[in-house]
Amino acid sequence: MNRYNWNSPQNIPSRGYTCGYCNRSLASEKGWHGVWEANAQSRAYVFICHHCTGPTFIDHTGGQWPGVIFGNVVSEIPEKTVSDLYDEARRATGCGANTAAVLCCRKLLMHIAVAKGAPTGQSFAAYVDYLSANHHISPDAKEWVDHIRTKGNEANHEIVIVNADDAQELLSFCEMLLKTIFEFPAAIRKKLEGAKKP
Repeated sequence: MNRYNWNSPQNIPSRGYTCGYCNRSLASEKGWHGVWEANAQSRAYVFICHHCTGPTFIDHTGGQWPGVIFGNVVSEIPEKTVSDLYDEARRATGCGANTAAVLCCRKLLMHIAVAKGAPTGQSFAAYVDYLSANHHISPDAKEWVDHIRTKGNEANHEIVIVNADDAQELLSFCEMLLKTIFEFPAAIRKKLEGAKKP
């Protein structure tokens, strides 16, 4: 992995945070500080992550940019578009773009269905039906998929702004769905293949 070499970082008061680039927890004491013009007691900082060297800005109110990416990495997704869209939804929550994250979650369901064999160019309802009819989602999970559809429709067609709780809720479900459809089956296949080898 390529890393930045920052010129003249200073020793600043250490602060614990989660890096918005590599999603690792750390306490950094390297970076720069600035004084807020409106109040000389208020300071902002740019911390350098010692894992990935990404810069994180923390303002005088404690706001962090980039923010913490929500959710966990899901492995063994064979379709790059599915993986990329899931990562895009996670990054959207990290920068507070919750409406965008919900729209990504809705679109993600369509990409999952196509990755599992559904024809392209179908309606969203047809993709949900495909996932259900082909047992990629359980009967109880269909309610969650409908919930994603409803929230996605609200974000897309109505004058609403999605809050962080709703975005994180939908993203959590998408993560679980990706794990049950791709990651867990791949893990058991590898385990069984390993057991067959002499």
